[in-house]
Amino acid sequence: MKTTYIKLSLSAILLSGIYSCKKGEAVSTESYATDSAVAVVTDSVSSVATMTVKDKQFIKTADVNMEVKDVYEATVSIEKTVQDLGGFVAHSNLQSNVISQEAYNTSDNDAMLIKKYQTENTMQVRVPTEKLGELLVKINDKKLFLNSRTINAEDVTSNIKYAEMEGKRIKKTGENIDQLKTNKDKVQLDNDNMAEGNLQQLANMDTTDNIKYSTIDIYIKEPKLRIAEIAVTNTRNIDNKYKFNFIYDAKNAFVEGFYLIQKIAVGLITIWPLLLILATVVYFLRKRKLTKPECTKIQE
Repeated sequence: MKTTYIKLSLSAILLSGIYSCKKGEAVSTESYATDSAVAVVTDSVSSVATMTVKDKQFIKTADVNMEVKDVYEATVSIEKTVQDLGGFVAHSNLQSNVISQEAYNTSDNDAMLIKKYQTENTMQVRVPTEKLGELLVKINDKKLFLNSRTINAEDVTSNIKYAEMEGKRIKKTGENIDQLKTNKDKVQLDNDNMAEGNLQQLANMDTTDNIKYSTIDIYIKEPKLRIAEIAVTNTRNIDNKYKFNFIYDAKNAFVEGFYLIQKIAVGLITIWPLLLILATVVYFLRKRKLTKPECTKIQE
């Protein structure tokens, strides 16, 4: 009986040990999985993008420069993501930069234009500030290589406080102006104070908008060259076909020569006074030359 009791006790202790080990392994595994999830979230986006501080207001911006497999596909995906997050695209300039191009003649009439190019896009998007981190994570999924990523959080708490004080000052100034006697100076003061108040309201609206929506500048490009094959006309063969026409060119040269003679004749008529003077001078010089020998002969 005693032996049976001892065996049962040992069995219970052994089962308890096995259960404790398994439970410990389960707890350890669960803890590891949780830590891994935290690590993934932490590594995927900078804490600046998701940072919140009590009694602080931030204007958050980001700048991303990366290489992607397909610029067009990445552009469409980013634009859709921005829209899904409640944001909008402020600017998107997708273009292809031609590295080289050359035409190869394939027949008397046809040729093939080969273009080597790279595609890039410069974008500016805006999303609700609380969605900035999520957008950066989804943009990061499109990269082949991240050249740079900059995230800024500008503390504008003091600026907001100053704007509130300025608003009170402008309001107080307006009340003081109202107590003045109506004249030309009062009208000018009231107008200046209203203009200053409008500018302050506009600045407050801009600040509020920039706090609510973060601005992200994105530059994406493809690292590899793309090649486009475009069917075009064999212009060299066409040029050779119409480069020279002897009959037409000879006829045209004859007509041009006829017009040239007319132009010369008209030009000579235009300068007839000079020709008349020149003819007179030549006449007297020749007459004088003929007179000199006769005089010399008489003296001998």
